[in-house]
Amino acid sequence: MIRQPTAQDKFSFGLWTVGWTGVDPFGAATRPTLAPWDYAERLAELGAWGITFHDNDVFPFDTDDATKERIVNQLKETTDRVGLTIEMVTTNTFTHPVFKDGGLTANDRSIRRFGLRKILRAVDLAAQVGATTFVMWGGREGAEYDGSKDLYAALQRYREGVDTVAAHIKSQGYNLRIALEPKPNEPRGDIFLPTVGHALAFIAELEHGDIVGLNPETGHEQMANLNYTHGLAQALWSGKLFHIDLNGQRGLKYDQDLVFGHGDLVSAFFTVDLLENGFPGYPDGPRYTGPRHFDYKPSRTEHLQGVWESAAACMSTYLLLADKARAFRADPRVQEAMAYSGILDLAEPTLAAGETLAEFLSTTDDFDPNKAAERDFGFVRLHQLALNHLIG
Repeated sequence: MIRQPTAQDKFSFGLWTVGWTGVDPFGAATRPTLAPWDYAERLAELGAWGITFHDNDVFPFDTDDATKERIVNQLKETTDRVGLTIEMVTTNTFTHPVFKDGGLTANDRSIRRFGLRKILRAVDLAAQVGATTFVMWGGREGAEYDGSKDLYAALQRYREGVDTVAAHIKSQGYNLRIALEPKPNEPRGDIFLPTVGHALAFIAELEHGDIVGLNPETGHEQMANLNYTHGLAQALWSGKLFHIDLNGQRGLKYDQDLVFGHGDLVSAFFTVDLLENGFPGYPDGPRYTGPRHFDYKPSRTEHLQGVWESAAACMSTYLLLADKARAFRADPRVQEAMAYSGILDLAEPTLAAGETLAEFLSTTDDFDPNKAAERDFGFVRLHQLALNHLIG
């Protein structure tokens, strides 16, 4: 069954996704390059709500200001005409050889100054086209050799760079928030801020961390053998889930950027369940209301028809999983299994309201650990019910 998306679904795509021509470290392009507005028009026809882009997805690295303005204006005129939102903009500080040692953390100060100017100009561009999120992926901020960096200095410079960008946003009154995008490795051997947890700790050290959050990506977390849904949950719990990147990944490989759901399907189901249904014990708890953004790559084996089919597949898979996740939560058997497992009980505070530590320590609650050890939690039954909904 193919589901047709609507604007209410808030599906968005990076221009670098459908615009990837199939170039990889071992092979040349397998598809032609289209103009940015051609990709935008086709995505609108497929039912997408928005687009995103790096500065150099739209104009080449060395483009003069007048040409940049002309190209950006043509793209904006197209998105306005076809009803697309430009919801996020980011910058490319990873392709040009000047950034081979990073943009904000390069050992060469002149490169850091150049990189920071490029990022700030991209922030101005984001505000110009009406974006509300500015993603910062530090793909070249890292190292291959442990002795090549003063790691304390690198974190100092990273903080300086992000705080400078955030201060610029505030000083200009832009309606923008920054979303850091963690990734453990590739293209660097070790990238700084490799996971959601690392990035949250970094944000806590920023002067302007109030407008800095996260843009976790499915494959980036799963490349490190981490649980993407858990990462989203912690970012939500921290009030820092500003944006998301959805794709597919099959285990500890390179960053595959498969169609959403074409990797770990069970994980994708529970990701959608969290995004659409929230936390079961906290019906009024934090919810993600932002774009469902796809950061995937059409397989190198596909030509242009396959590009559009893969983009449609991302949206259709999400909608199908959302239907199944809602049915899963509404199923009386699932509700009973959740109660049996004690999932809803986890929302009850461990200490009673007003209970002091002295009062807590003065009693044992007549607790019998041996008896409690006999409890059956029924997690397998609950998971099987999820599979029944997913594949039944």
